[in-house]
Amino acid sequence: MAVAFTLAGCGLTGQAGGGASTAQGKSSAEALSELGKLQVKGRAPMTGFDRDKFGPAWSDVDHNGCDTRNDILKRDLKDETFKAGTHDCIVLTGVLDDPYSGKTIKFERGQKTSSAVQIDHVVALADAWQKGAQQLPEGKRKELANDPLNLLAVDGPLNSQKGAGDAATWLPPRGAYRCAYVSRQIQVKAKYDLWVTSAEKDAMRKILNSC
Repeated sequence: MAVAFTLAGCGLTGQAGGGASTAQGKSSAEALSELGKLQVKGRAPMTGFDRDKFGPAWSDVDHNGCDTRNDILKRDLKDETFKAGTHDCIVLTGVLDDPYSGKTIKFERGQKTSSAVQIDHVVALADAWQKGAQQLPEGKRKELANDPLNLLAVDGPLNSQKGAGDAATWLPPRGAYRCAYVSRQIQVKAKYDLWVTSAEKDAMRKILNSC
């Protein structure tokens, strides 16, 4: 199933102060309401999980000639330069204002340098697998893995630290971004009929109540 990329407007629009906008124009109250509609269950076993169950990594799902990783780099970085002859698809350099840490990170494409900026699945694929994704059709899982709503360019080491954590086990160290982060997770889980654990729901509610 193809995903329509809207590269403008897929970023998060708010921070913690004031309790107004969190992600995608949603208020914290709207996010709390959406959270209340999610099913609450325990984690299913990891049995059968494989990255390939979500389709090839960074597919060109919107058929614009660019793979998803480069689409997200192009969306989230500033001052980008591109490889010649790629129709501005392959990002060579750029600057990331990292939402998770607040740091400014210089991105340079290369075997030893690209990992400084990674593309995070806001709802980790392993977490999604344990909370309903294994029951989704293959095409829907591929959509989830490539959906701009579920993707952010972030600090590489922090992304590795997060792993498959949910809101109960990992949150961005930058507190001002947690409302937007949790709201985005809720939107992804609602869109793909994924559930939350009780601990995860409690953590999400605590963050949103502080927005």
